[in-house]
Amino acid sequence: MIKSMTGYGKSNLSINSREYQVEVKTVNHRYIDVNIKMPKVISYLEEDVRKLISSKLKRGKIDISIVFENYNKNENNISINTELAENYIKSFKELAEKQNINANIEVTEIAKLPEVLTVKTDFNEEQIKLELLQTLENAVDQLICMRTNEGEKISKDIFDKISQIELKKEEISKLSTGLIEEYVVKLEARIKEILKTDDLDKSRLMQEVVIYADKCSIEEELTRLSSHIEQLRSLIETDEPSGKKMDFIIQEMNRETNTIGSKSNSLEITNRVVDIKTILEDIREQIQNIE
Repeated sequence: MIKSMTGYGKSNLSINSREYQVEVKTVNHRYIDVNIKMPKVISYLEEDVRKLISSKLKRGKIDISIVFENYNKNENNISINTELAENYIKSFKELAEKQNINANIEVTEIAKLPEVLTVKTDFNEEQIKLELLQTLENAVDQLICMRTNEGEKISKDIFDKISQIELKKEEISKLSTGLIEEYVVKLEARIKEILKTDDLDKSRLMQEVVIYADKCSIEEELTRLSSHIEQLRSLIETDEPSGKKMDFIIQEMNRETNTIGSKSNSLEITNRVVDIKTILEDIREQIQNIE
């Protein structure tokens, strides 16, 4: 069954003094667009995150937010660049003497300066990868569940609208069957009125009828419209991403409907053509949210 492109998933994991929080949000997009926010310390895993997302989601604008905290003291080591800190202090003192200002320097202020303190994390990168991807997969599974539920609602709505189109199509088919007979009667009456005689050239009359029948015949358009309806139903029921294909089918259905409207001289058929085009536009808007 089709899936929506709108969804949200969140997952948390606390293990081995490490905490992970992953949020995944998706909205409509023509293609797949993945944006990842994650701490620098685990940025080496960005490509693995992208691969997992690409294997699960095929379309949509995808925003991923990853929070990682490591409270394992054995894995966090703080390194002080003593030489750089001393150079900072020396420079500040020289500046203070030159400008005749207070030279009191707090160690905490020195620690805030660039590259004085370095936090080195010494952990098992492969283990971190497994833990993060597990958390990410849980969040994505939640998101897919939401997208699937939304897709079911969209499917039901589209199926209902397809049934409405089929009803209008059948009405058009029935109305079109009497158009030729109606045209013959009107044409014959018009000729008699103009010529003031009941003596008509039947062969010439039939030629005109054949020409008219060829111009106003909509059987091919109705047949293609029926075929497109079946294709649309099949795409809705497939598990594969089909939003782009469905959009194309709707364009083709709209094209056939326009042709039916242009060929018909019947107001009743024209009214039903307008109804079908309105329903197709509603379906097209729904399809924009399908993966």
